[in-house]
Amino acid sequence: MKIAVVGSGYVGLVAGACFAENGNSVICLDIDEDKISQLKQGIVPIYEPGLSEMIKENQVKNTLHFTTNKREALQNAEVIFIAVGTPMGDDGSADLRFVQSVAGDIGEIIEGYCVVVDKSTVPVGTAKSVKSIIKEKLKSRGLDIDFDVISNPEFLKEGVAIKDFMSPDRVVIGASSQKALEIMRTLYSPFLVKSDRFIAMSVESAEMTKYAANSLLATKISFINEMSQICERVGADINDVRLGVGSDSRIGYSFIYPGCGYGGSCFPKDVKALEKTALDNGYTPRILQAVQSVNESQKMLLVEKIIARFGENLNGFVFALWGLSFKPETDDMREASSLVLINELAKRGAKINAYDPKAINQAKFYLKNVLDSIVFAEDKYSAIKGANALVLVTEWREFRSPDFEEIAKQLKEKVIFDGRNIYRHFSLQNLGFEYHQIGVRSK
Repeated sequence: MKIAVVGSGYVGLVAGACFAENGNSVICLDIDEDKISQLKQGIVPIYEPGLSEMIKENQVKNTLHFTTNKREALQNAEVIFIAVGTPMGDDGSADLRFVQSVAGDIGEIIEGYCVVVDKSTVPVGTAKSVKSIIKEKLKSRGLDIDFDVISNPEFLKEGVAIKDFMSPDRVVIGASSQKALEIMRTLYSPFLVKSDRFIAMSVESAEMTKYAANSLLATKISFINEMSQICERVGADINDVRLGVGSDSRIGYSFIYPGCGYGGSCFPKDVKALEKTALDNGYTPRILQAVQSVNESQKMLLVEKIIARFGENLNGFVFALWGLSFKPETDDMREASSLVLINELAKRGAKINAYDPKAINQAKFYLKNVLDSIVFAEDKYSAIKGANALVLVTEWREFRSPDFEEIAKQLKEKVIFDGRNIYRHFSLQNLGFEYHQIGVRSK
């Protein structure tokens, strides 16, 4: 099929590359000329394992192209994916300006039937709005072209997005047109050879499914984090509690790992957007509000532990941070817990030596207001040299089994704050470390 993907960000690039990998003719459109110029040279602006290689291979095979020319991308496309950003507005709602702008471009350019797919995360009712905009543009051109607008939310996990797309656990399609539904079934059929998880529903239900899924996962995270707070106060161990709870097949172990809060491009924005949708429709979503409140508190937990140990005035103290991105296997710094931690430490006069395998360039942008307080290290051990404590924030693989003798040599004080509880099995107290976990009372 001839596919156009509008928006060459995270979702657009993964979708475009994976559709091209299965033999479709894909053209990715973006208004950012520098980004498109880099992509044409095989330079991918984001880090996602396997993505750069897939993009380069399909450019060589001539199945994947990049352009800033709207007419070139949209004019003959059979399926047009809208994959532009939907940032959070000042009131918490999803900002749909970019989606609406693309809808206008589609209405001004298409010349025959096509399926327009909302791939961006958008609130209920967006497909109707997109359809109305396209119709108005076609009317102004004096044309009555048949087209369909459907919803196809993405469920990609950063760090394993290629695997998720190529072998999805489900493909959700919201459509009112049987013709559009069959086109999407054909398009996704190569991805569903092993298990047919093609789920068709109404457009509104598909739009809602994405928000409901992310909000439920965020709820599990905030729930276990709240349990961790209680465990610390009553003398229980959240690691044991997690094992006991997760062994119940109705609950499972996914998303019940205690930590220093969730971040990223989806959970914070989507939970807030769903809250705003509920409020706009006369319902107060108390669980969603609590989920966000717990997460905000959890992001302060490492700060509170450090203050409890070293005092409110941190002038003269140096803290080594391992991990900056909101999760491993990505350079995404959006809503990362490290941002709260670094800003709060810097505000109290501390210096920070930070290391992350992929996210340092992104961190420099998001932390530009406190760069005077940060040294970005080239490797994990140079980050800890002369620091008063090591703070583990993101559980990258290279941090999982470090040389604790080397850590002890480099640190001024043998103090570790583990924001993901990955060192709990190493008997650090026996090695002379003062070890602070999440959800375990400090001894």
